[in-house]
Formats: sequence, structure tokens, C-alpha cells
Amino acid sequence: MNPRREFIKTTLAAGAAAVTLPSLSLAAAATAENGAPDLITVKGENRAAMLDRALQAYGGIGAFVKKGQKVVIKPNMGWDVPPERCANTHPDVVARLIGLCLGAGASEVVVFDHTCDAWERAYETSGIESAARKAGARVLPGHDESYYREVAIARGVALKKVKIHTAILDSDVFINAPVLKHHGGATMTACMKNLMGMIWDRGAYHRNNLHQCIADILTVKKPDLNILDAFSPMTRNGPRGRSDADLDQNVRQLLVSTDIVAIDAAASRLLGHAADGIDHVRIAAAAGIGQGDLGKLKIERVKLTA
Repeated sequence: MNPRREFIKTTLAAGAAAVTLPSLSLAAAATAENGAPDLITVKGENRAAMLDRALQAYGGIGAFVKKGQKVVIKPNMGWDVPPERCANTHPDVVARLIGLCLGAGASEVVVFDHTCDAWERAYETSGIESAARKAGARVLPGHDESYYREVAIARGVALKKVKIHTAILDSDVFINAPVLKHHGGATMTACMKNLMGMIWDRGAYHRNNLHQCIADILTVKKPDLNILDAFSPMTRNGPRGRSDADLDQNVRQLLVSTDIVAIDAAASRLLGHAADGIDHVRIAAAAGIGQGDLGKLKIERVKLTA
């Protein structure tokens, strides 16, 4: 069997009614119990080491991943662009994260994205597919509607139902691991916008109040952990970029939080926006999905010297 053609078995028969999911993850509780910061930023030169240091604030990945659990990691690997262009999450972040999850006893780690460019090319050129397989993950595609199940969004304002990839729906632990960059339509793509890669019909967002839809889906499914690759953010010509001239090579940060609104509020500052300057961040904060006021957050800032 060609591993690229793997497919996930759905647990609902075709044509089944929409499913309503619980709205909140337990990640915030884990953060409070550990006395961990609401947000940690690490500046350094090695992405894997930066990730390790960030997770120390929570007591390690074991605060989120328990023995026998199924983990899904949703990076941004939507573009047929090599790692040095930073249009996708860097494979070093994904590989290290997989290794940590398996080391914590995860029974399986699945990696996927619903790509914008042709999925086979994007998976290969991004470097993520190869890195993920070598690290021990199962890599699944997202290019076929049969991989998705319809979910009702009771609290949605613009989005009332959506088809979500079954890898997300069937996971015990959901880790969101995007890259920070400019976006022509949404102004910024970071943790919240990255979740468009877990749904089937992205066009529905663009036809029906993009920013509100980005916030709406979080009322039904939020990641347990958000890890944002802000090593060299793309500051223009996003989300694909044109050359490495689009990148700010001086940022060199990794951000980690259980609060998807807080991490995106901080990320907006790295791109030169106000914390409430991105519409979907402001909408989500106003809806109580997360904390958008950075002044109310416990933030830990670390600079690695080695």
C-alpha cells in the first residue's frame, strides 16, 4: 500500500446526522494545576531546544499527553514551498513534538493538513512528511471529503455546521502547531487561522464572514496545546510568500500556550499589529473563547543562550 494513500476509517455511516461536540478542552485546567504561565515565549537558535524549554513551564509534554492516548498534530504544511521559506511549520518543530509525544507514551501520533497546493507536493516539499514519518508518526492526507465528519456548532454566529477531519474528532489530544505569517485575506495566520486546515470547505469561510467563522469553530473544538513557530515570520506576500526577502529573520521565537486567543494576540504584536488588531482575535476574545488582553496574562519570556 502506498502510505500517501492511507485513509482514515470514519465511525459514522455516510449521511449520518451532524454531531455536537463538547466545547472546551481540559488544557487550561492542566495549566492552572501546574502553576504554568498563560503564555511562554522562547527566543533562541534551535527550534527543537526552544520547544523543549517552552514545555518545561508545563512540566513537560506529559502534562498534555498520557500513556495510550492518540495524539493529532496539525501543522501548517499547506504549501509546496521548502522549509527555508517559512510558509509552513518547520519540520524540526514537528519532528521534535512527535518524539516527545511518543516518549510520553502516546499510542499513536497522526499528522495531517488540508493543503492549498497539491497535497502530495506540499507534504514532500515542506519537509514535514519525511520528518514526521522518521519520527514515528502516521501521516494522513486531507484532500478527500470522505475523511471528514459533519459537526454542529450550536454557538456559531456565522458558522452553524462544518465538516472536520476525523483525525481531529477521534483524537484524545489535539496539538495545533502552525507558523506565523502575513495573510492577504485574514491579515495574519497563526494558531486560530491554522484550524481552517482541519475542515473540508474552506471556501465557506471566505463566503460567509471569514473572521467570524475562524472564531466560531473554536466554540466547538479547541486545541489542547498551541505551539507557534515564529522563528522567521513572513511579514508580506503571505500566506505563500515569494522569497526569503518576505521574512523577518530577527524574531527567532517560539510561542506556546493553551489559550489560542492569547497566543494569537501575542503573535499579532510580532507582526506589528495591536493585540486586538486582528479581527478574528478580537471577535474570539469578545466571545470569551480566550484572553486577548496581554496585560491580564502571566507571560514567561525566555532567551536561550546556548
